[in-house]
Amino acid sequence: MMAGAERPLIEVTDAARWFDVSAPWLERVLSRKPRTLLRAVDGVSFTIRRGETLALVGESGCGKSTIARLLVGLYPLTRGAIIFDGEPLSRMQEPGGLAMRKRLQMIFQDPYASLNPRWRVGRIIAEPMLAHTDMTAAERIERVNELLVQVGLHASDQSRYPHQFSGGQRQRISIARALAVNPEFLVCDEPTSALDVSVQAQVLNIMKDLQRRLGLTYLFISHNLAVVHHVADRVGVMYLGRIVEIADRNDLFENPRHPYTRMLLSAIPDITGSGKSRTPVAGEVPNPLSPPPGCTFHPRCPFAREQCKREAPPTIALGNAQIACHGVAQGWPMQG
Repeated sequence: MMAGAERPLIEVTDAARWFDVSAPWLERVLSRKPRTLLRAVDGVSFTIRRGETLALVGESGCGKSTIARLLVGLYPLTRGAIIFDGEPLSRMQEPGGLAMRKRLQMIFQDPYASLNPRWRVGRIIAEPMLAHTDMTAAERIERVNELLVQVGLHASDQSRYPHQFSGGQRQRISIARALAVNPEFLVCDEPTSALDVSVQAQVLNIMKDLQRRLGLTYLFISHNLAVVHHVADRVGVMYLGRIVEIADRNDLFENPRHPYTRMLLSAIPDITGSGKSRTPVAGEVPNPLSPPPGCTFHPRCPFAREQCKREAPPTIALGNAQIACHGVAQGWPMQG
């Protein structure tokens, strides 16, 4: 990991992405219903240093994948700012933004859905080169061969179709395609969740090896905390569109501070028989269309007080960690 004093590669400040899920215009007019907004991401801030892996975790629907799409320009921001290497990410959509776009690539969750089944692997991997480089056909073929070997496949595989590979091999093809134009930053949206456990380990080890050799920076999105513990340098915990805790990996796993983080870690099966105190997971995620007032986690929090129901907690810094919790900020006893 690079020195902490160096400017982060990614700086996200008060990022929000809202979706209008209102009924059709005429129906709203006749029924006099207001617009309905889904605040998928609502006021998220974090940084990612060069060469590190920041993981985002949280239950389904918390906004992880929306952040992924914001960071590669697939969604525009409703509010806030995203800075990539000192430049606003919005410039990627402007004339001349192609140079920035090639520096950010994405690995999707389902490798089969993200690969064109009618194209051979060689064409799939070479496609970004056609858009971002002036390489000759021979140079593209040589580069495809090199990439296939890098991800543990054979150069001869470029003549095959995606359906002729296993799930793990298809994800390796997706990684090769993402690396085709030498990006600096990869957004990995649950890249191993569709794979068997043994195959997950192989793909993760390839990704870590590539990161070391190529100096890559990752945003790694997952709901699997065991995977996150293996790959991440820092971990951000999301709940209903906001980050409630972000800390170094070891600090977060050994000393979780936010009650929601404790609940997530307590959901990991304990096969060691340690007898460590666990906070049981309780309740359901509220409807994101009508989130609770104050701290959105308070209906499920065993330590919630009246203040939690009225006021959204500020984010405070504790060492290298940041936590959004009234109890942590004010030192309430939160045992059990």
